Amino acid sequence: MTAATHSSSFSAAADPADAVLLGLDPEQREVATTLRGPVCVLAGAGTGKTRAITHRIAYGVRTGQLMPASVLAVTFTNRAAGEMRGRLRSLGAEGVQARTFHSAALRQLQYFWPRAVGGEVPRLLERKIQFVAEAGARCRIRLDRGELRDVTGEIEWAKVTQTVPADYPAAALKAGREAPRDMAEIAQIYGTYEQLKRDRGMIDFEDVLLLTVGILQDRHDIAEQIRAQYQHFVVDEYQDVSPLQQRLLDLWLGERDSLCVVGDASQTIYSFTGATPDHLLNFRTRYPQATVVKLVRDYRSTPQVVHLANGLLNQAKGRAAEHRLELVSQREGGPDPVYAEYADEPAEAEGVARRISDLIAAGVPAGEIAVLFRINAQSEVYEQALADAGVPYQLRGAERFFERQEVHKAILALRGTARSSGNDPLLEDLVGLGSQVRAVLSSIGWTTEPPAGSGAVRDQWESVAALVRLAEDFARSRPGATLADLVAELDERRAAQHAPTVQGVTLASLHAAKGLEWDAVFLVGLTDGMLPITYAKTDDQVEEERRLLYVGVTRARLHLTLSWALSRAPGGRASRRPSRFLNGLRPGSAAPSRPGAAGERVTRPRRRRGPALCRVCGRTLTEAGELKLMRCEDCPSDMDAGLYERLREWRAAQADRQGLPAYCVFTDKTLTAIAEASPAEAGELSMISGVGTRKFDRYGADVLAICAGQEPGGEDSDDA
Repeated sequence: MTAATHSSSFSAAADPADAVLLGLDPEQREVATTLRGPVCVLAGAGTGKTRAITHRIAYGVRTGQLMPASVLAVTFTNRAAGEMRGRLRSLGAEGVQARTFHSAALRQLQYFWPRAVGGEVPRLLERKIQFVAEAGARCRIRLDRGELRDVTGEIEWAKVTQTVPADYPAAALKAGREAPRDMAEIAQIYGTYEQLKRDRGMIDFEDVLLLTVGILQDRHDIAEQIRAQYQHFVVDEYQDVSPLQQRLLDLWLGERDSLCVVGDASQTIYSFTGATPDHLLNFRTRYPQATVVKLVRDYRSTPQVVHLANGLLNQAKGRAAEHRLELVSQREGGPDPVYAEYADEPAEAEGVARRISDLIAAGVPAGEIAVLFRINAQSEVYEQALADAGVPYQLRGAERFFERQEVHKAILALRGTARSSGNDPLLEDLVGLGSQVRAVLSSIGWTTEPPAGSGAVRDQWESVAALVRLAEDFARSRPGATLADLVAELDERRAAQHAPTVQGVTLASLHAAKGLEWDAVFLVGLTDGMLPITYAKTDDQVEEERRLLYVGVTRARLHLTLSWALSRAPGGRASRRPSRFLNGLRPGSAAPSRPGAAGERVTRPRRRRGPALCRVCGRTLTEAGELKLMRCEDCPSDMDAGLYERLREWRAAQADRQGLPAYCVFTDKTLTAIAEASPAEAGELSMISGVGTRKFDRYGADVLAICAGQEPGGEDSDDA
């Protein structure tokens, strides 16, 4: 939330300029009215920075001090740029360019390339990992999947720091990079990768910035033309600027200082990509006459969440910590953060899924809940647990929204109806854009009521429902908008990959969660070795891990749960410790935790001591699917095929009776594990991963009966 709920759409002709300032707090108002000279806005999490800078631009446009076409607002994600464009449009400041660095540079490169270089602009390579793999093969260097991803990251870092292949080893050593391979090998792959692109007439995203910088440096006439076009610049998330992006910004500016930057050094979490807060922290040195405004009123989070966030930063060290902002919550009090300790990772995932189910039952929408983890590999066990609990979820960073088949089909239907110029009999008696959109989508099979349960069918419904909500929001911001206007908006969003919100619990890494917020946030896997992660060895690296947790905490508006597991697998040695970042913050952290002192402590029956071992070959198990089966995926199964089929038939009947996807009863992996274990008593069944307390209470008697060769006793009518 910001200082006030967003004002209704402004009309530049009807409202005075000062109307734009209504609802801003004193610091936001100072940002909005300081239109000349360099301005540095130090904005803490949830303090309404986007509101402040969009109202600043709108106020400048309304007072005539800024011409819309002369303003370029730059941010780091397509989503943030799309949100900024929408807000500016609602404030009557259409015509202002709001783009990412790459989008703005690509637009300029495409326009000026024929004049500066000649011929066609090289094709853009959107996914470089295949080229890196080919470059490695040409160098006779074999890279596994993880190394391939990491070497690609090293190449990206080298390019944004303007490091050529020959200089990479020395630059990486100086920067303290943890290279995934020998640095000389990476330099060789990097050089071959660049040659492959040249041979095939391709450029990557970093080349877009590099080539634009090169043209502006070499062609002063082109640089002056751009400077004549853009005379005022706003840069959001300035703490994430890389040296290459700063160089491009300097070339856009020339000798001028009409620049407003917004950032928070305590949210610097992308140094591995070349981002550095130095440009933000050195801004007042570079521009001694700069106006500096601090935004510390937090409108997003409750005092309890803000207190924890401030506590995290109070323990921080280093230069960024010296410039930390002490947030002050503007919201009413809420529940205290919950600290939950579990015996193992599956138990943690099941506990989180149980708490999420309770929140949804209490009225919190699934789309307002997130589970955030340090690395993407942690997601699988939470996907499984949520599926077992029948909770819909979306994995952030998975298939792009506008590339989904159901979304493509829906937009085609809307486009076709829009082209009929209102002559479609389907829409004759319908008033309002929202009603028209629902009618069009209903004609291709979408229903206003969601299907029961979760799974692919529910995911598809949610994707189309997101389009309906977007249409309704669009209609509110633009009264009188037509179906054709909506289609144009969707085309613009698709080009920018600015997707609407899909209703479902979000699973995301902490890095991917930056810039987002939810009513309820679950921060999971908070153990030393995961956060801070094992390879964070230097003080600077550890402090960035602390900032990553700070970003996670400040995503929560109301409910915040922090959890960890003492071992990886059921029966494993409880050797893990809660993250050191929680010391002095969580109750009882000064002494060894006791049940109930640090939150919920869940225990499970233990089959063995030590790590979980494959019951066939004896190898240590690590993957979630293997832990469920207690054997390696490729080890032979001793499953009772007849029992498995009887369980599948029973599951299908249960799912049909309850109107749920089959996997919401039990997943295939859980059925396989049951059929392999063939449990004869309750204790044996309860030890199988995927058979949590609720599912045992609900289905245990039936499953044990089937395993015993008996008919399951009675129909399950309990919907709890």
